[in-house]
Amino acid sequence: MIPDPLHPAVVHFPIVLAVLFPLFVGGAFWSMRRGTGARRAWILPTLVAAALAGSAWLSVETGESQGDRVERIVGERAMESHEELAETFLAMAAIVAGVAAAGLAAGLVGRAARALTVVGSLALVGVVIPVGHTGGQLVYRHGAASAYTSAGGSTQAAATRGREAGNE
Repeated sequence: MIPDPLHPAVVHFPIVLAVLFPLFVGGAFWSMRRGTGARRAWILPTLVAAALAGSAWLSVETGESQGDRVERIVGERAMESHEELAETFLAMAAIVAGVAAAGLAAGLVGRAARALTVVGSLALVGVVIPVGHTGGQLVYRHGAASAYTSAGGSTQAAATRGREAGNE
């Protein structure tokens, strides 16, 4: 059975993978220092980077497909902030996944790509935090979940619009 709405069920994957990704990268470097070949040690970080980019894409897609319904509750400004951060995270995750894949190459190209992946993995953590934070604000501060309750969120929507009008 597929959850409805799907977005809240999938958004935790890229968050968790982004936080764990630097650990996988560090583990690969540790493994290489202990004698494992670079290509063999780098397979797991490359797969994690691909899973991270894929789960980020799925999160953005499900968010877009369900965004109109939630936007009626939370307002456009709050949604746009979260959407823009999520799209930035997706683009960065895709780039870092490509760089991580280049880390499988031998020689200078592989070494440079692996070093850049370290930086990229840390940057992804820095970007996923505000994505998750703004998503949490949509749910807990602006009442986004009420878009899927039986009441339809009409009371919450009015309260949210009133708060936004007071903040402008």
